[in-house]
Amino acid sequence: MSEKKLARRARLLRLGLNFYPPYVGAGIRVRAISSDFRHVRVRMGLGWYNRNYVRTQFGGSLYSMTDPFFMLMLMQLLGRDYIVWDKAASIDFVSPGKGPVYADFHIDDALLTDIRTHTAGGDKYLPQLHVEIRDGSGTLVATVHKTLYVRLKPRARQAA
Repeated sequence: MSEKKLARRARLLRLGLNFYPPYVGAGIRVRAISSDFRHVRVRMGLGWYNRNYVRTQFGGSLYSMTDPFFMLMLMQLLGRDYIVWDKAASIDFVSPGKGPVYADFHIDDALLTDIRTHTAGGDKYLPQLHVEIRDGSGTLVATVHKTLYVRLKPRARQAA
């Protein structure tokens, strides 16, 4: 896919996610998706709609702000020959989110090579990724651990 098409797809995805009702309702904003889909930055403010009983970020909203991004990024980076699904997730709460929080997602060449190597024979692969949620001063609020399911589609397995 050309760089222009990929950049356009990144802009459209960012726009669509920023109008996605669950994200609007939770105060989640996708701040940036790089034109090569290797970096995503997400922000969530603190308001009455995502505040818990002790007036800090609601844990479900913290997880929600991280939910689809690794899967979406890998779908774009690996292409149509791969199945990419979220398989499992966990979140470790470290400190209270008392204001806006941010999550930065990164995919590097080493991960892509690792996935392609493990799936080349048609096997499934379950990469484990994590993203940190930090507040505006850089304090760690939570770490989200994601396990994805990645596999070549049957037609791609037959072609190989």
